[in-house]
Amino acid sequence: MSELITYKGYQGTVHYSAEDEVFYGKVHGINDLVSFEGCSVDELKSAFQEAVDDYLATCRELGKSPDKTFKGSFNVRITPDLHRQASIYAVNRGMSLNELVKEAISRLVGRKEGGDGAVVK
Repeated sequence: MSELITYKGYQGTVHYSAEDEVFYGKVHGINDLVSFEGCSVDELKSAFQEAVDDYLATCRELGKSPDKTFKGSFNVRITPDLHRQASIYAVNRGMSLNELVKEAISRLVGRKEGGDGAVVK
């Protein structure tokens, strides 16, 4: 089982250990490793919120940003055949492979395609 919980704009993954009979997770999108756990849903939510609050307070005290910094570049591993197909697709549309990946990600995470094929927000 894996779910997400959100608090103050931060997300945490939630897992369940049947062996330990405990819910546990970690906070994502931050510069450090912060985990939390609880034996019930209420305990888990409380522990997550406390972990976020404590982390933000610690960052304020240290004068550092809590949010993970993203460079805007990353490696993507795909099959050679998919790589070939994507390259051909991009060339046929007069775009680079980078532009193709950027457009595809934009459509999936924050934009919708209009009826005419244009990307609209």
